[in-house]
Amino acid sequence: MNDRTLKATPRQNELDSLVVNIELTLISIIQGVALYFLTENSRRVLVELQYIYWPYVVVGLLMIFNFWSRSILHTFTLIRWPLEFGHNFVYITCTLLEAVTFTQVDQPLHWYALQGAFSMMVWFLFRWDLGMIRRRINESRGEAARRLFSQVEKDQILNIAILMPATIAFCWIAFGAIYLWPRLFLGRGFHVFFAFFQAGVGLAYLIHGSIRSFNRSSVLVAQTRLEWSGD
Repeated sequence: MNDRTLKATPRQNELDSLVVNIELTLISIIQGVALYFLTENSRRVLVELQYIYWPYVVVGLLMIFNFWSRSILHTFTLIRWPLEFGHNFVYITCTLLEAVTFTQVDQPLHWYALQGAFSMMVWFLFRWDLGMIRRRINESRGEAARRLFSQVEKDQILNIAILMPATIAFCWIAFGAIYLWPRLFLGRGFHVFFAFFQAGVGLAYLIHGSIRSFNRSSVLVAQTRLEWSGD
């Protein structure tokens, strides 16, 4: 029995490392695809000095930064063997909507419609990942893991209950305003205020929701991984 346990641990560790590498590779590739579409569709806006659309380029960059950083944090925190196919399929679907949104960087009406759809898919991703978090809580045996997943669960619930519904509502409000009053928001350029607001919120989320969140939990992540390696 002891021999089997000793053999199982390194195998589990190797499989965990394999899945983490797969996840990191997938995240980098799909966000690289999103960056390509943002670059391709921002080129004319930037070169021709169409200043009114520059905030949308900034928002697009912040979307990539936030999606990538949150995905990386998620990978280091939660991902273990076996591979979660459904979770990765939702990642890819999110990136599809993200990339299509970037093709409309100079079309505010379409931009907010597509961003609303993208935000709804991200909200679904948060819901999906909450199930993964709760499975990790049930599996946890060490103190570091329990503390880590308690923090992660609270953060996830905050995103599901407040932040993502607010984001979805903002996108549809912006879309509705532009659709109903095109002379004001398109003709006179008032749509740019939506973009400025979105950029500010995106930057705040990057700092507080991604970077500081990782800094707060990095020690617990390392300790949890050590606990797992000793399972």
